[in-house]
Amino acid sequence: MTAAIERWLERRGVSVRDVADIVLSLQRPYNDRLTIADCEESVRAVLAKREVQYTLLTGIALDELADRGLLPEPLQQIMEADESLYGVDETLALGIVSVYGMIGLTSFGYLDKMKPGVIGRLNGAANGGSTDRHGRGVHVFLDDLVSALAAAASARIAHQNPDARKYGLPGEG
Repeated sequence: MTAAIERWLERRGVSVRDVADIVLSLQRPYNDRLTIADCEESVRAVLAKREVQYTLLTGIALDELADRGLLPEPLQQIMEADESLYGVDETLALGIVSVYGMIGLTSFGYLDKMKPGVIGRLNGAANGGSTDRHGRGVHVFLDDLVSALAAAASARIAHQNPDARKYGLPGEG
């Protein structure tokens, strides 16, 4: 199913490489040996988790239905406006963020505010800017889900960093 979810993302203009670029920018300051291949592997490891796949499928499907004007009112209007008080998009994304702990949460907050790379492009399309490279403009869920995916993949790398300090408990030998 991982390959299928990658195709769903690509259909909406997001590649694993796009997400990996963001992961690399988040983690490179802490690991100078980190490569884009490492980041792509981490993104795919997060994508392999079934709960992540289901979350992405749900958000992407809602964005696509909104693109076609198929949601019931007032949800259609809320999605088209990317209503700032809606919050369901961030709530759904937090399910992905939580798979790797608090560092994922802080990274998600940063990405949600700064919107680097593909996240900014998706958010711009959702807010009346240019559409994605496939001409689709509603990304209420996808920009937050991509932020969450990048944050989780980044947190996964941070947890595995061999250069991270190790602290022992008092009395350990």
